[in-house]
Amino acid sequence: MKRVLVDMSCTLLHHGHIRLLKKAADLGKVIVALTKDEEILKKKGYTPELSFENRREILLAIRYVSEVIPSNWLIEDKYIIENKIDILVHGDDNSNHISACKVIIFPRTPDISSSELRYKTANIILSN
Repeated sequence: MKRVLVDMSCTLLHHGHIRLLKKAADLGKVIVALTKDEEILKKKGYTPELSFENRREILLAIRYVSEVIPSNWLIEDKYIIENKIDILVHGDDNSNHISACKVIIFPRTPDISSSELRYKTANIILSN
């Protein structure tokens, strides 16, 4: 069975994440490369609402996910090789530069992202 990597931060889990994981599961065993807290802080400028361990626990409870491994913001060839990955699956916002495996890009779920959810929640709180 192919080892299919899906890299994500999963700071706020939503249906777009689930849909991508389901598509990845159709291709093989899903391994989630979960972005480490310090990488999110460095790239996005905030500490995630849920810690790496909490996000890992949630992802492992999803039936499509077989394994969760820590990752940096960007996935590199060395990481793919070290983790014996056959395919990288990502939404169409992919910024990874991988040559060591086949990359499969799926369209993002329209009108949803963790950043959008965070923005909406902040606006609701501020307006109250």
